[in-house]
Order: sequence, then C-alpha cells, then structure tokens
Amino acid sequence: MIQQRHSQTQQLRDWAYLGMEKYFRKAIAYEQKVLTDQDPEDLHQMRVGMRRLRSAVTGFAPILDLPPQMSNKRIGKMARILGELRDLDVLQEALQEYQPQVKAKEQPLLEKALQKLSKRRSKAFKTVKNFLKSKTYKNFKQSVNTWLQEPHYQNWAELPVNSVLPDLLLPYINQLLLHPAWWVGVTVEGEKIKRPTRLTLKGAESQISQQGEALHDLRKQAKRVRYQMSLFRQHYGPVYQEYVQEIKQIQEVLGTIQDTLVLEAFLDEVLPSNWRQEGPGLTKLLTKQRYECWKEWYKLQQRYLNELVRQGLRQAAISPLIAIAVTENNTLVSKDLPEDMNSGKTTNHRHLHNKH
Repeated sequence: MIQQRHSQTQQLRDWAYLGMEKYFRKAIAYEQKVLTDQDPEDLHQMRVGMRRLRSAVTGFAPILDLPPQMSNKRIGKMARILGELRDLDVLQEALQEYQPQVKAKEQPLLEKALQKLSKRRSKAFKTVKNFLKSKTYKNFKQSVNTWLQEPHYQNWAELPVNSVLPDLLLPYINQLLLHPAWWVGVTVEGEKIKRPTRLTLKGAESQISQQGEALHDLRKQAKRVRYQMSLFRQHYGPVYQEYVQEIKQIQEVLGTIQDTLVLEAFLDEVLPSNWRQEGPGLTKLLTKQRYECWKEWYKLQQRYLNELVRQGLRQAAISPLIAIAVTENNTLVSKDLPEDMNSGKTTNHRHLHNKH
C-alpha cells in the first residue's frame, strides 16, 4: 500500500500521508535505543522525528482529521519531554569540548559543573524512560498507527498538491520575514537602513544581552520554516533548495549563540558567583564562540534586509514551476525547473550565498 502511495503522490492528501508516516516512523525507530541510553545521538534523532511530525501536523492541519492523541499540543508536549534531556546532552557535549582547551587550574570548575549536570541528567532520563513506557505514549503510537491504516481528511485534501503549496508555505515564510529580530542593531532613517560598519566584541555582547530572546525566537521560526519547506523540496528547483539550506544556516548560527547563553546560565546556577573570574579561559571561549557566530549572523542579517532577497524567497515558494534567483547585481532571474524535478535531481547553478 505504501509503495502505491509513493507512485501516486500528486494530491495534497498523499503528501500529508507521506510526511506523517515518515516522521512518525523516524521517531519511534529510535525508541529502544533511547531507553538503552548508550548514544546521545539516538535521543537527538527521536526528538527531531517528533518535532518534524509536529510540523507536518501543523502544516497540513487544514486538511487533516486527526484524533485528540495526535494533536499539535500533545505531540509538542512529548517533544518537550525529550527536549529537556537533549538540552542537557548539548550542555554536556559543550563542556566536554571546552575541557581540554582550558588550563589545569580551571579544570575543577568544569568537573563540578559536569557532576551537577550528570545528576540533573539522571533525573531527566528517568522522566523520559517513564514517559516512553507510559500508557499515554502507547496510546499515542496506537492512534497514529490506526490513522495511518485508515487516514481521514477534509474534502479539499484531494486538490493537486502544486495548486496549494504557496498557501501552505507563505504564512510561515511571512512570519519569518516579518520577525523583529531582523532589525536588531539596525536603525532606519527615511528609506535608508543603517547598520554598524565595524563589528566589535563589546558591541556583539551588548546586542546579544539585550536581544537574546528575540534572536532565539527568530531561530525557532527559521526552524519551523525549514521543516515546512523541506516537506516539499522535490516540487521545487535549485533556488528553492538553496533557500532551505540558507534558512538552516540561520537556525544553526542563532542556535549556537543560544547554546552559549544557556550554558552560561547553567554555570551561574551551579557554580560560585565568581566563576567567571576563576575561569577566565572558559569565559573567553564562550565569548569568542558567540562573537564568531555573531559575525556570521551579521552577514545573514544584511542579506535578508535586502528587499530582493526577501522577494526571491517568497517567489520561490509561490510557484513550483519557476524559482527566482537574486544575482550579485541585485536583479531577478527566472530559473525554469529541470524536467527530472520529481526524481529529486537538480541542475547545477550559482549559489545564492558563499558557504563557509
């Protein structure tokens, strides 16, 4: 039955089904490995699967008829339970990465932080373990399997997928482009946009300190857009693919900045108040990593304050048949899709940005 669906995936309902099935299978595939707690990557992959399943539920919500156990709210709650443990793993990985880079006199600080983190992680893992063995989780899996065996949709789910893709994608893209974090550190005088011409460590730290929440929220919106756009990648051409990759870069750069802030908050909580003075090497590493990411963010911010780049992203989503590239001299160029688009192959083209 699944193979037949793959060969006839022209209606919107078919793409909804494929997305729901793919991410559900991805999530539960790691369930037993997560319970053994041998590799943090297993938890990460299960969490990603659950998050993407939630994105599919949200993105296809207008055409889906789902039981309460499969609601966006329920899946979000499950993802957060996994996320609490995953966040601790990220902190642990970061501390272990910094450990060989600091001097011997700072090692006791890191050891103490790792000990505190280990205790907190044990409690979080117990919560995850209990959840994966709970009746709530079993009912969720049963509900999804039942729906996959006999899916229910709204009437207009039989529309051709290409005819409604812009309607599904543009609300997410618009929220991304209208996010206030794009204007962090920016002043507008008339029609002119002014940004700092010289990036300094002090200036970066000041902006991050004041606007950290807004930047973190932009990261979350970028992730939502990326997940939604990824659902339909094979319906679009190379320009669309480049935008997906660029939005991923935005997510990762802002995510690294946020990770350093979360780590500092954790250290403030578990270490003496003077840990920055006692551990100048660690403090410098955290600050340096933020600054390097801030310089990458500066380039991405500049690009997405360009009206033509924003127009290009919207246009890329509007039509699965034509994508728009922004050239170096800020002109728009139409790119017809290759005939083998549905096979997932794309032709070579100039990158939208320089990758690092």
